[in-house]
Amino acid sequence: MNISLPRHLKSFVDEQIVGRGYGTSSEYVRALIRADQDRQGLRKLLLDGAESPRTAAADESYFRDLKRRVRKPSR
Repeated sequence: MNISLPRHLKSFVDEQIVGRGYGTSSEYVRALIRADQDRQGLRKLLLDGAESPRTAAADESYFRDLKRRVRKPSR
């Protein structure tokens, strides 16, 4: 895959490579793609959660019980 960029975008990519420690422009682009995949996955989880049925309130007692369950030794 080849990508053509205008001069100002190529300069920006070159600055990111140097400033963020990427070895090549390909590494930088791969990192951007992975970050976008993560963002889209998180967005899906948030939308799924927003569309899910309501459950009990996440109040102080909910978090107290959650902490108790997490700290409970597994058998």
